[in-house]
Amino acid sequence: MDNRAEVREFLTSRRAKITPERAHVPQAGRRRVPGLRRGEVAALAGVSVEYYTKLERGALGGVSAGVLDALARALQLDDAERAHLFHLAQAADGTTAAMRPRRREPRSPAVRPSLRWALDAITTGPAIVANSRSDLVAANLLGRALYTDVYTGGVPNLIRFTFLDAAAHRLYPQWAHAADMCVANLRTAVGCDPFDRALQELVGELSTRSDEFRRRWGSHDVRIHGGGVKTFHHHVVGDLSLAYESLDLQAEPGHVLTIFSAEPGTPHADALALLASWAVTHETSDRPQRTEIH
Repeated sequence: MDNRAEVREFLTSRRAKITPERAHVPQAGRRRVPGLRRGEVAALAGVSVEYYTKLERGALGGVSAGVLDALARALQLDDAERAHLFHLAQAADGTTAAMRPRRREPRSPAVRPSLRWALDAITTGPAIVANSRSDLVAANLLGRALYTDVYTGGVPNLIRFTFLDAAAHRLYPQWAHAADMCVANLRTAVGCDPFDRALQELVGELSTRSDEFRRRWGSHDVRIHGGGVKTFHHHVVGDLSLAYESLDLQAEPGHVLTIFSAEPGTPHADALALLASWAVTHETSDRPQRTEIH
């Protein structure tokens, strides 16, 4: 990735999102571009216009944490965006590569038996482990049943499935929201490890093959894994609205464990129980036909 271009496009896109009213900046004169002017951001951050212009052109190398914090406040960055800004600055300094955890098997990491045992011990809800490239590297029985559409041979990949497989529009009733989250997760992963060649190749592949991905990638949105609710439409049990919690695995840098659950006493809990019954006898059969998006 071109770090200077990443910095330039990220700062420009964040500046465009902040209206003068939101920043409590007096409006003066006609505005030719959306959002704040460079001078207004500079004033809010307490730096000169010339210095901010240099930063927005991509020169983040050597910038102090204090200046980065001031920029984050001026641009009203959320936690994910602030972390992304600091990662971009680390990459500009060349420190990201030195700090990057050493990977044993970058493309097809082995799943430790103890991790598989832990997943299999979760019996009442789907549980999956995905890496920074959105490879679905491990799942319990219910996780494989929930994501049965994704298992099509080879290493299942959640973001390729979302953008290149027509079945994703059935599995995700709120497809646009799911697509936004996928891309924001990937953008965050690239910011954390801009020298990961496999990540770069994935971005290049999806940018070439999917207009929907390419448009979202250009927005420079990022997010932090956390919790929330996801909606699914499973081809056997129908609609599912599941709460999820995502946790970073300390023993596997870049891997995230996500556990899903349904609110007790709801139709979604009944559908999840039905999925568990179906999974026992149909884990490796009764999968729908695949249609790839071109």
